[in-house]
Amino acid sequence: MSEELDLILDDAESTMQKAINHLEAELSKIRAGKASPAMLDGITIEYYGSPTPISQVANVTVLDARTISIQPWEKNQLAPIERAIMMANIGITPQNDGIQIRLFLPPLTEERRRELVKRASGEGEASKVAIRNIRRDAIEGIKKLQKDGLSEDTAKDAEKTIQDLTDRHIVLVDKHLAQKEKDMMAI
Repeated sequence: MSEELDLILDDAESTMQKAINHLEAELSKIRAGKASPAMLDGITIEYYGSPTPISQVANVTVLDARTISIQPWEKNQLAPIERAIMMANIGITPQNDGIQIRLFLPPLTEERRRELVKRASGEGEASKVAIRNIRRDAIEGIKKLQKDGLSEDTAKDAEKTIQDLTDRHIVLVDKHLAQKEKDMMAI
């Protein structure tokens, strides 16, 4: 019985950590005023019949704080990369010079910063919901074990452990959001 309980607790913890990792990945895609190759993560192009991330078909480099250079390994990939960036709607118009694509990041306006903070908050809220759903599923698993013979005290202790885990991960989400908001609102 305790093996099943340990499995529920370990699974809840690892799944909550995955939710935090997902939040970090999503927040890295939201620009904070500085150019970053991570902004292009998630943008794929059709490359020989399969969707491929831009970073796997081109050199993506940061030239300065506001410029990203994308140099494809095959010249015929310039147009698909440019099209994919336009379709991704990341708020940047690509400049194609026939050899490489440059992305010039405009300075963020106050309004745009607020939009980005709102988007980051939405990602944070989605992570909190995911963590709470994990908590709910774990507690349901504990209740099933309790019906199958787990003592009430052990079940209550396990539920408290799950709640503590949830609280810790919610605090982590809040810390990540506060840091990202601080980065975005800094001029």
